[in-house]
Amino acid sequence: MRRLLIFMMMWGSFMTLSAQDDPEYRMEIGVGAGMMGYLGDFNGKPTHDLQPMVSAVGRYVISPYMAVRLNVGYGTMKGSSADVETFYPDYATEPYTFKNKLYDVSATYEYNFWPYGTGRDYRGAKRFTPFVFAGIGGTYVKTPEKGRFAFNLPLGVGVKYKLAERMNLGVEWAIHFAQTDYLDGAKDPYYVKSSGLFKNTDCYSALQLTLTYSFSAKCATCNKE
Repeated sequence: MRRLLIFMMMWGSFMTLSAQDDPEYRMEIGVGAGMMGYLGDFNGKPTHDLQPMVSAVGRYVISPYMAVRLNVGYGTMKGSSADVETFYPDYATEPYTFKNKLYDVSATYEYNFWPYGTGRDYRGAKRFTPFVFAGIGGTYVKTPEKGRFAFNLPLGVGVKYKLAERMNLGVEWAIHFAQTDYLDGAKDPYYVKSSGLFKNTDCYSALQLTLTYSFSAKCATCNKE
């Protein structure tokens, strides 16, 4: 019995030391895919006219609670004045329709609700975490007339799940508040001038699934990082 207890204690100590030696990773890179939706003068429903989108994702892990991320996305926005009940004088006889290509580059700050495993604890209860994020970005939309650029403010929520030591799966939803009313190609169709951060400006939402790969391991013995 005594030998069994000694063996169990030695095994537990070995496993603890092994877990402490597992690396944590500073960087992630990967891809995402999902659906993008337009919200503006010609659509007020987040689930209407959703279109495919793809993205490239890069993340710098500050700590198990925090990270900063760069997201580069490409998608399509689609809509029509016939989809809303609002009366637009310019489109009373012939509905206005559009299908514009959109490019988005966003830098966001992420906060995890509890520590997310970055190597040593990915096998435990911290294998997944919900998170929130916010930041700033740029939007380029290509309309039939010309291309337009605008700043946007992304705000979103999501959940991350660690598939393996280096593989991370995430699902997230974000809304991007664009600082323009020209994403649909029709600026101020009701003759109400856009102003400020949110008055009469267009938005777009993005629901996507991401898969990232962790790399750049931290030094486990350097200054107790």
